[in-house]
Formats: sequence, C-alpha cells, structure tokens
Amino acid sequence: MTASAPKRTQLDLGIEAQPDDTTCGPTCLQAVYRYWGDAIELDEVIAETPVLPAGGTLAVHLACHALERGYQASIWTYNLLVFDPTWFSAPDVDLRDRLQRQLAYKGGERLTEITRGYLRFLELGGQIRFSPLRTSLIRKLLKAGVPVITGLSATYLYGTAREWGPKDDFDDIRGEPSGHFVVLSGYERKGRLVEVTDPLLHIPMADGHHYDIGIERVIGAIMLGVLTHDANLLTLTPKTSAGKATERTPT
Repeated sequence: MTASAPKRTQLDLGIEAQPDDTTCGPTCLQAVYRYWGDAIELDEVIAETPVLPAGGTLAVHLACHALERGYQASIWTYNLLVFDPTWFSAPDVDLRDRLQRQLAYKGGERLTEITRGYLRFLELGGQIRFSPLRTSLIRKLLKAGVPVITGLSATYLYGTAREWGPKDDFDDIRGEPSGHFVVLSGYERKGRLVEVTDPLLHIPMADGHHYDIGIERVIGAIMLGVLTHDANLLTLTPKTSAGKATERTPT
C-alpha cells in the first residue's frame, strides 16, 4: 500500500516583531538566518541593511546582505518596471549590460538605487530568475525546506485601505499602496493555504505572527508588489563551506 503524501508542509520558523513600520525586511531576513542556525541579532541586521530615502528597503538589499555572509541567494522577479521578460528568454543575455543601458536611458533616483542593488547582487554571485508564479513553485521551495521571503502588497494582502502620512494612517482617498515583507513558511494542500510568517506587530486580519491564507491571495499580493517596487520571491540557503552560515537540515 502506498503511503499518502503529507497534507501539510511546515517549517519551524520563528520571527520577532519588527521594531517600527519600515523594518519588516530586516526582521524577515533575521528570521531566516535564525532558521538556518545563524545567530545574528536583529539590531545588527537592521543596522547593516541599506535604507531607501523614503524608508524601508528592497529584497535585493536583503539578498546582498546574505550573500556577504556566505549564503546562496536567488530572486524570482516579477517586476516588469525593472526587468524585461525577453532578457530571460533569449540566450546569453548579459543582465548587467541590460540593467546599465536601461538606467542610462531612463535614469531616475529610484531606478538608480534598484539597479545598483541588482548589479551588486550579480557581482556577489546572486541568481535572478524569471518564471511563472505558480502554486507549484512555492510548494516546491517549501517542500525542500527553504523558507521564502517575499516582497508584496500589504494593501492587497490585508484588504485594508491605502496608507497616507508620516504615521501610515489608513486613508482611502489620499492613501497610496503599501509594500511589506513576509516569509512563506508552510503549505496546506487540502485548502490551498499558505502559512505566512509576518513580522508586523498588529496584523489586521490575524492574531500573532503566523496565519494561513489562500495561496491565490498571496500570489495576487506578490504580483501587485510591483506598485512598491518589490514583486519577488527571495530564497537563501547556506553554503556548506560558509564561515558564518551554519548548515541546518530543514524541518
């Protein structure tokens, strides 16, 4: 008799509450470090993560931090404002060249910051991937024991009003879409639910830092992350020879 496949994939991932409204990214990064047995304090990760002029950070900045600590890092991007799909379908495309040429033509402070981040990411050995965002991709990564940091639209994920002002108050008239980082840490096949590990202290639609939500809603939130310049998946795994990263058998 063939044993049935487990109905739930569950990673043992804890997370601290983010200290303020703009440190969700470093908080997620530190949670993944801790998952792999890498004991670094949250304050240190926050201090070492680049901050954008308007606050917050980018997934590529988190990835560069991990690469510099000896991890392997891959980003699945869905940000068509930065990456053209044909760069990934044509053979032997030099992403560095394309990014630099695009920046020279378009310019702009935001694109400059993003481009510099990706150029550094590639220089450090990071991998940029472009493939359909399907349930099977997320499920495959989690089944391999790899937590997934994702930059997405908090506005869509939570179903709240857009945010406005220095305190990020909800305002359905003046507000703008809000971005956020969370970690995907589990999957329930029966209900097509993904477990979200969320650093936000007060989550509008859940109690605590872990909650299940429909995978379609999460995928929609990831794709809409392009509005805040992060629509991606980021995976980090330690190298066996890494001096600072400790090898761990995923749960």
